[in-house]
Amino acid sequence: MKIIYFLLLTPILLFAQSGYLSPLDLELSPDGKFIYVIENTANQMVKLNAESQKIEKVYALPGKPMDMTISKSGKKMYVTCGDGVGFWVEIDLASGKMETVKAAHSPMAPCLSLDEKKIYISNRLIDTVSEWDIATKKRLRTVKVSREVVASVLTKDGKFLFVANHLPTGRANVDRMTSNIQVIDTKSFKIVKTISLPNGAIDLRAMAISHDGKWILVPSVFARFLVPTNQIERGWINTHALNIIDAEKQELFHTVLLDDPDLGAANAWGVAFSKDDQLIAVAHSATHEVSIINTPALFKKLATVPTRQPGESLEKFETNAKNPANSLNFISSVRQRVKLEGLGPKGIAFNAKNELFVAQFFSDNLAYVDVSDIEYPYVENLSLGPVKKMDQVREGEFYFHDASICFQQWQTCSTCHPDVRTDAVNWDLLNDGIGNPKSTKSLLLAHKTPRAMITGIRATAEVAVRAGIRYIQFTEVEEERAAAIDAFLRDLKTIASPYLVDGKLSESAVRGKKVFRQANCTVCHKGQYYTDMKLHNVGTGMGLEKDTKFDTPVLIETYRTRPYLHQGQAKDLREMLTIFNKDDRHGKTSQLTEKELNDLIEYVMSL
Repeated sequence: MKIIYFLLLTPILLFAQSGYLSPLDLELSPDGKFIYVIENTANQMVKLNAESQKIEKVYALPGKPMDMTISKSGKKMYVTCGDGVGFWVEIDLASGKMETVKAAHSPMAPCLSLDEKKIYISNRLIDTVSEWDIATKKRLRTVKVSREVVASVLTKDGKFLFVANHLPTGRANVDRMTSNIQVIDTKSFKIVKTISLPNGAIDLRAMAISHDGKWILVPSVFARFLVPTNQIERGWINTHALNIIDAEKQELFHTVLLDDPDLGAANAWGVAFSKDDQLIAVAHSATHEVSIINTPALFKKLATVPTRQPGESLEKFETNAKNPANSLNFISSVRQRVKLEGLGPKGIAFNAKNELFVAQFFSDNLAYVDVSDIEYPYVENLSLGPVKKMDQVREGEFYFHDASICFQQWQTCSTCHPDVRTDAVNWDLLNDGIGNPKSTKSLLLAHKTPRAMITGIRATAEVAVRAGIRYIQFTEVEEERAAAIDAFLRDLKTIASPYLVDGKLSESAVRGKKVFRQANCTVCHKGQYYTDMKLHNVGTGMGLEKDTKFDTPVLIETYRTRPYLHQGQAKDLREMLTIFNKDDRHGKTSQLTEKELNDLIEYVMSL
């Protein structure tokens, strides 16, 4: 299905209804004369004249723009839109003519083939990558990937597509949890290799490939989830890293930390090589700065440190004290941290003059950073139009993603709750003692379904927010900030399940709804949010928590919150309903037929 229409509206008419723009990503025209910016909450893309700094055109989009890519000629732009069911859009940048194509669920990371006859679209929440024919707008092939694919780059020869998976997969009650990079052969359109990142490397957001095609960069959070969260100094809980992939060998080369010993560089997001590959830029979305790294100097330093030797165990290599992934000052001599004047940097791009442009999500503008002299960078803001003062909800969204409320800015609320959901990792928090790690919960509907935390240790989500700031961020903040975070979390909207068919339950899910009742799931999972908001011992406790009562979880958006149960011991619903429910204390599921079990899973995943 495709819709063709022409853009005739003016920038004034297209100003965001909410008043906020939320610039998320940008692309430069090949000649550097224009900057194209997608504005997430304004549902539009703007064309900015780089010299005059004036907006020349505004392109209305059919949904929230998530990602973009420009053709080599600079004549066409491709934008993916929609938090859930979405579209990809082809825009003729001269005429403004747009062609909108209905895509799969949650499209992101558009990437053009070498001949630009095909486009690869990553479908984040259904864990697939699709190949489309641009001329016919037909989907050709689809491949299944690991989990929440969010970024992609094509090798210089066009033979391989590297994709980054945002979250780890599998059970959480293990000693190794990591996101991964997968390599798709563009000829067979099959995965030919999975590259595991260092233990704790999660929350991937972006990728960049060097112009010579040798290196791929992937920023990540570096979660130190194997220790209790009883301190935060020197990155005890979270650090932030740049993972370097050898594109030819298709393997991890090194990981370097982006923090300093007493100052975190939280939530790395956008990443880019300069046009000559001499510089690397990384946007730190939570500390409102960019790292500018001297590429030759970095690789010269990396040549002096050990790499993993044949036969050496991964655990031994990752814990090696000389490993750059364990050094908070390894890149200090080759990196400059540049403080921006705006808030929430995300997408970034270099022009040929070593001028960097940065989309600043929360200040609704761009940053211009001249790094031709890396020791004395020049920074200023570029306007994208009127800036509305933040209301309480918007302030709360900002504080949720702002590392300044954390001691030494090591992390934010969103570090462990990316997109306000889950990082799929177990954490041993101080809420209920030490030695009993719990799986990170989604915060969706937390303020509407007290109690809070999996054991109900906090009476309300409001109490939990303030306890989290005190015991996880290790600071105290003004009540106004905590109240704003509450307002933001209360305002969260659900994203429709990809298991729905045209917004309705599938035939299997309709049958599963009956099984849901017959299996007595509705005894605890009832009401608008599928929870009775009570504590129950359903036999899922383990170890010291064998007979512990747990809070009945909300089932809305179950499709994106795996692994399941309090320690994340069930990698999927099938395991939860079979392996971890043999005594039928968690619903009467032991006697279900395979068909009934499949239908039940389909229903719950559709909620």
